[in-house]
Amino acid sequence: MSAAALPALHASHGGCWMRDAQGRMAGSTRPIGKGEAITAAADAPLLMLNAPLVASRLGYPDLAGLDLLELFAFIHPARFMVPTPKGLAHALDLPEPASDDAVPALLQTAAAALLATCDDPLWGAREGAWSALQSLARLHWGWTDLLAQRIRRPERAERWLFARLPEWEDAPERPQPAQIVLEDGEIAGRLAELTGSGAETRAGQQDYARAAGAMFAPRRAVHQPHILLAQAGTGTGKTLGYLAAASLWAQRSGGTVWVSTFTKALQRQLRRESRRAFPEVRDGKPPVVVRKGRENYLCLLNLEDALQGGFTGRAAIMAQLVARWAAYSQDGDMIGGDLPGWLGTLFRRRGIAALTDQRGECVYAGCPHYRKCFIERAARASAQAELVIANHALVMVNAARASGIRGSDAAQRPTRIVFDEGHHVFEAADAMFAAALTGAETIELRRWVIGPESKSRGRRRGLAARLADVASYDEEGARAIGQARNAAEALPGDGWLARMSEGAPYGPIETLLAATRTLVLARDESGGQDAGYGLETEAAELGGAYIEIAGHAQEALEALRQPLVRLGLRLEALMADGPDWLDGPARARIEGARGAIGWRADLLAGWIALLARLGGPGDPDFVDWLALDRSDGREWDVGLHRRYLDPMKPFAAAVLAPAHGVMMTSATLRDGHDWDSAIARSGAGYLDVTPQLFAADSPFDYASQAEVLIVTDVPKGDIPALAAAYAQLIEAAGGGALGLFTAIRRLRAVNGRIADRLARGGLALFAQHVDPIDTGTLVDIFRDDPRASLLGTDALRDGVDVPGHSLRLVVMEQVPWPKPSILHRARRLAASARGGGQAHDDHIIRARLAQAFGRLIRTRTDRGHFVVLSSAFPSRLLSAFPAGTPVHRLTLDAALQRVSGGVSARETALPHESRAEKEGP
Repeated sequence: MSAAALPALHASHGGCWMRDAQGRMAGSTRPIGKGEAITAAADAPLLMLNAPLVASRLGYPDLAGLDLLELFAFIHPARFMVPTPKGLAHALDLPEPASDDAVPALLQTAAAALLATCDDPLWGAREGAWSALQSLARLHWGWTDLLAQRIRRPERAERWLFARLPEWEDAPERPQPAQIVLEDGEIAGRLAELTGSGAETRAGQQDYARAAGAMFAPRRAVHQPHILLAQAGTGTGKTLGYLAAASLWAQRSGGTVWVSTFTKALQRQLRRESRRAFPEVRDGKPPVVVRKGRENYLCLLNLEDALQGGFTGRAAIMAQLVARWAAYSQDGDMIGGDLPGWLGTLFRRRGIAALTDQRGECVYAGCPHYRKCFIERAARASAQAELVIANHALVMVNAARASGIRGSDAAQRPTRIVFDEGHHVFEAADAMFAAALTGAETIELRRWVIGPESKSRGRRRGLAARLADVASYDEEGARAIGQARNAAEALPGDGWLARMSEGAPYGPIETLLAATRTLVLARDESGGQDAGYGLETEAAELGGAYIEIAGHAQEALEALRQPLVRLGLRLEALMADGPDWLDGPARARIEGARGAIGWRADLLAGWIALLARLGGPGDPDFVDWLALDRSDGREWDVGLHRRYLDPMKPFAAAVLAPAHGVMMTSATLRDGHDWDSAIARSGAGYLDVTPQLFAADSPFDYASQAEVLIVTDVPKGDIPALAAAYAQLIEAAGGGALGLFTAIRRLRAVNGRIADRLARGGLALFAQHVDPIDTGTLVDIFRDDPRASLLGTDALRDGVDVPGHSLRLVVMEQVPWPKPSILHRARRLAASARGGGQAHDDHIIRARLAQAFGRLIRTRTDRGHFVVLSSAFPSRLLSAFPAGTPVHRLTLDAALQRVSGGVSARETALPHESRAEKEGP
């Protein structure tokens, strides 16, 4: 059977089209209804692209077919493709389909082209294909028969994946970096090399690069790092600016610079840009390494378990395709790396996460794949690298735990750090140094200590199994393991949510969670109107009965913490005076276990401290509250939470104090021309360090490139009117719109009302939290199609880089007011005590507006409109937009005229508002 002999189905918001098969020649394409499409898919295998998305368009979740994305992942593992008809055509050098009705024919042609690749002697992914196909055949994968006709059995037996992967090698520790001072002329020369001889000279970029060089000067005193706060407007060229100084210092000093980002999109951009500043290989090693948390990388032991029966059904097929990818992956990064982001969404379950080390159960050298582990390879490569591209969370984790577990990790404490997207450092620190005593967290801890308690399959092992050799050698260590195992029985187990809601909790922690749930519901003031949303109440006036329950829970947690602490000390003693069997690999495994135990002992200590304060006065450094988490009317977690009132206090101690030089940079670091908030959010004040300040304005001419339109006649809370406004604005712009929402519920409501309407006009609409596609892939699709539009929430307000015509309109449904949470109220009150409660809120709103506006103009040739559908837009917030940007308050009809006519800010026929006009509401 050939691919052309198979019928093909395409479904979009604009309708459904099917191309029949007639013998060897494909028949004609015809429009069909959703019911007929579902029936046809049930009767015979149909070619389709992105089956879950097609199923979503048809409203039939059980749809199955021959998905070309699965075939592409098999034929071209670790290769990027935008998962749309246009993206498929480009990936295979085929003509783009001119319209929806041309897509089924493309699917047949593309299937034939992909299958023909197997006959190509230059097919680069041939090794392992036959063996993988045999396994997929046993799983009844739909593409098996067609591929079996093309892929012949090799003359020699193919090596198993785990035999093919290269091993990492140990390397000696690097000496400490030389103490040098970078001269301005040197930095300017390196920047000129990076930008190239024909590049435009940008004075702002040159000044910025020279300012960045100051952070690499020798430190003057202990706990006195050089701190630079650098605001660089969009288009300044800040990436190459700080890479010029960083690459020069790393090469001359022999040290390592860490560049930290908040978004995966910027990590990918940095990886590309760094190729200008660093060679691919230097002295046999890569000078640039991308480093992420362990949970981002493929765990080979988890994959082996999945391939050997740990996964069943569709998940088992996914595991085989991931194994194909692993053999060709650059670094094993499953989240934002070269694994197609759409692969996991094809299988309608969280299988990708199950293949990573989500639970911290790594056995290190006890793993048979330890010498080939992607995680270990990245860690060792970063220890030898000149530039490590990481994220804020990992940098903070490494800094906070550097004195703990493994020597290699301690040696990797970052000392020269550039925090790009520096406006997110506060947010990242807030999450990093938080404590959450919840059902989800405690049951995970129970599983880590005890291991499997049912007949579920998988490689999960408890603490006793992971340290069996230690227990057999060290009696005191064995006793501590047993005590920890027994104490963990007090933690919530499977079914805890049901028992809690039924009023039958088991054990002191479940009893605490049940009492927390009861208290939160009792204090709810919404009258049950917001049953789909989470509830919270402050940890105050809790009552004697609740305090008593919390005391019992505290005792149970302490009973678990104590043996874990003793076990950590026994492992430390074992490392100092070990037996004969404690060779290098065993030491690495025990060192890893010691670190994991120390981390969980610290976690328990944080929970205990939270419970200990409930019966007394609050700690002024912290904000404590109780919360019931709900989603779509379903309760999914409950517990007690603690955040630092100012998370920059622990950040300063853990990250800044040990560092020698730290730079925080962003296009939205300061609030207008005011540095006070940026300085306060840097943590420098806790070290009594005065940071250096630098600012460079954007080189863009916002007066002629952009307009801000504040629409005054869309009623608040009127979903039909809001949806109609979005539809009309997108139609006026001809697509290319990014719609930003503050609530998922409104996003879904608007999408449901306008998607079909836009599709009839040839304007594709995609939506986060609606379409079964990961966020990164949604942005790729949006970037690839100038007539497509994308709706999303906070994740799309920052870190989305879509230059050019594909993004020419940003629409916000309302002013992004801060969520009125207990944490926000506490921080606002703290700001009020310093005379700035309203200023605190305004700073948050202006930062969000500036970040959203920053998506619009990315190059000198970009043009676009920024629209806010709210009359309640105070004029004091207008400073969020770049100076010179025209701002107009107008009706929707007038806004539509300006959007359809393009940006022409020099014409002021319509009334517009200057920054000096009176305050809005």
